[in-house]
Amino acid sequence: MSKIEQKIKEFEAKISNSSAKLIAVSKTHPAELIKEAYDAGQRDFGENKVQEMVEKQEILPENIRWHMIGHLQRNKVKYIAPFVSLIHSVDSFKLLKEINKAGGKANRKIACLLQVHIADEETKFGFDNAEMFEMLDSKEFQGLEYVQISGLMGMATFTEDEDKIRKEFKMLKQLSTQITEKYAFIPFLEMKELSMGMSNDFHIAIEEGSTLIRVGSAIFGARDYH
Repeated sequence: MSKIEQKIKEFEAKISNSSAKLIAVSKTHPAELIKEAYDAGQRDFGENKVQEMVEKQEILPENIRWHMIGHLQRNKVKYIAPFVSLIHSVDSFKLLKEINKAGGKANRKIACLLQVHIADEETKFGFDNAEMFEMLDSKEFQGLEYVQISGLMGMATFTEDEDKIRKEFKMLKQLSTQITEKYAFIPFLEMKELSMGMSNDFHIAIEEGSTLIRVGSAIFGARDYH
């Protein structure tokens, strides 16, 4: 058993009593390591750069489900629109409209999560609640045809204070429930996914209702940024 296969099995055992799915964050890691994870049964992989995702998608098995988890620029959407499985990081209405346009050209509905700013750090992206509800209330949003809103994504504050992390995840879960109750009439909006939790805080995220855990270093080891 390879080291990566062993790590995946260990991680799956940790989340086996939950409804969470593992997204193996493969950004900056080479295709051969992703193939090792694939051979171990992993099918969902997360990338944060469009060019890297496109290059890997072209040479790796077709049935991999690719997740865009990094900040996405509007002018890059068209490159991943034909194949991306889920975009976690929709952080503005402008971006969502671009995804809708690209979905029309690719003739497919693109599944998306709305990224919410739940952390203290200003560097993290995402909607605040007021922006979110303003968008959801708009006729323009309700008229979108080529997107499927599948839930929310959030990144907790990078801290060792577990109470703070838990509070932020709880906030995201509550927002998801609120949106479900208020906007049940929008056919393409279904709050079934909560993408929250990474290598260092996934256990808290699972307890607070996460359905998608984004884990990289605990599977692939430290990233090589050079």
